[in-house]
Amino acid sequence: MNRSPRVRMLASVRSAEEALFALNAGADLIDAKEPSGGALGAVGADTLREIVAAVAGRRPVSSTVGDLPMQLAPLRRAVNQTAACGADFVKVGFFEQGAPGEAARALPREVPGVALIAVLFADHVPPQSATETLARAGWHGVMLDTARKSGAGLRDWTDEDWLAEFVHRARNAGLLVGLAGSLAERDVLPLAGLGPDYLGFRGALCSEARRDACLDPVRVRAIRAALDRAAAQVPGGHPPSARSSNPPF
Repeated sequence: MNRSPRVRMLASVRSAEEALFALNAGADLIDAKEPSGGALGAVGADTLREIVAAVAGRRPVSSTVGDLPMQLAPLRRAVNQTAACGADFVKVGFFEQGAPGEAARALPREVPGVALIAVLFADHVPPQSATETLARAGWHGVMLDTARKSGAGLRDWTDEDWLAEFVHRARNAGLLVGLAGSLAERDVLPLAGLGPDYLGFRGALCSEARRDACLDPVRVRAIRAALDRAAAQVPGGHPPSARSSNPPF
């Protein structure tokens, strides 16, 4: 049976207050992130625990470990600390060019029981084969984002054919897959049509569309409405990924 074409909404938040704004405005996944800390800036442990407590199981919570080098020992510590704060999913950025290295391939077996999400960056031109490599290593999902937050969005760094192939290969490999990277309301319909499990937002949800500004509940609701309109316009559904029975990321 095909799944619903409705694409889930990831909302990145920096506090428990923002988490509640996003939750009440219709976000499907609450993503803890500190925008001032870099592309994948991590919130502090106390803040993450406060976000998890505020969400109180009503939606899954993801959190990034920060902009860390791809070195196994520090990544293992950061992943375990993040998971211990209550995050359902732990996001790890691949800032190096090229295919996933040995640390990326080894990390899932070093942190058993943690649902790991790999974040690749379109402006670093990751190989399409990275999706299969991650799936074989035991990663739970993959997100395509942008490392540079200078105004250019995901669709400025690559074209629709490349994105469609990325989503297709990730889903065929059994990974949950998301697209993010300075997305705006105008990006919702074309990206939803590619069939990702979710689209991720930060700047588009904030006052004056600035990712370091406060979350604006009106903007969050506008993106939620755009996703719902896209669901009504995207014809048919998309085959479920092999892990579609897991909690939605």
